[in-house]
Amino acid sequence: MQEQKQTEREIKQIIDTCDRLIQAEKFDELVGYYSEDAVLVVKPGMQAKGREQIKQAFIKIAAYFVNSIKPLEGKMVYLVAGSTVLVLAQTFLEANDTAVKNSEFSVERRATYVFSKIEDRWLCTIDNSYGTTLLEQ
Repeated sequence: MQEQKQTEREIKQIIDTCDRLIQAEKFDELVGYYSEDAVLVVKPGMQAKGREQIKQAFIKIAAYFVNSIKPLEGKMVYLVAGSTVLVLAQTFLEANDTAVKNSEFSVERRATYVFSKIEDRWLCTIDNSYGTTLLEQ
């Protein structure tokens, strides 16, 4: 139980760091928290695969939100199985009012993230801020 709590703290810290890097638009540093073969759900029907595509996707996402995006995490549930963690998260996106009003995408989401321990580091392997709403597409 103590090991699981430690894992949860580590993952939470990584997610918080990534949220700050997204807001600061430090995408080179951000992709270091993703595995080489990671998948990012950019929007329903569109995925970025691998660090370079994920970096380019975040650059475009930032521009879409008029370089004002600020992700925030609400309630989080961690399902830990050895070297894999599924995170269910209430995620909010704050951004410039105009960007939010013009967006076709919800700024409150039920995200799912998968982390894997690779070479003694937790890395995000699947980043899906849309969660199960992908089933509605």
